[in-house]
Amino acid sequence: MSAPRVIGFTLNGVPVTALAEPHHNLIELLQTQFGLTGARESCGQGLCGCCTVLVNGLAVSGCLYLASFVDGATVATIEGFDGAGKLSAEQEAFIETGAFQCGYCTSGFIVMTAQLLDEHPEPTDDQIKHYLSGNLCRCAAYPEIIAAVKLAAQKRKARGAAFATTSRA
Repeated sequence: MSAPRVIGFTLNGVPVTALAEPHHNLIELLQTQFGLTGARESCGQGLCGCCTVLVNGLAVSGCLYLASFVDGATVATIEGFDGAGKLSAEQEAFIETGAFQCGYCTSGFIVMTAQLLDEHPEPTDDQIKHYLSGNLCRCAAYPEIIAAVKLAAQKRKARGAAFATTSRA
């Protein structure tokens, strides 16, 4: 069996180092070494979206992404979305529209929404459905989630800035 190795990456805007076991996924690393529990492993197969985090600005399933792969990368988790104690447009929109019930899947939806809005600042319903198709909500808050994405797009436009997943994270 391979030995763990030290990796370095930027986590929510802060340079960090970690000891990566060869068999650990990114969610295990984030939870055990950094205490970040917003992204959760649910299905363990990359099918539900609860474990979504951004690596170099792109959404990945943290349950399938090996921890050692983030060496030298930029990682953004839901915990990094509130800058200077202020909620992101996405977080505000999800709260204001009630786009969650139990909240278990919410962080994955918000992270995926950030990537969607970075790429499509004024998304169509079809684009929203396509981008969020890999995120499942067992409480069935889908109409509210779509409304939240639209509201987040409006909030971003009003603020005059995107989340900038590739540079802020």
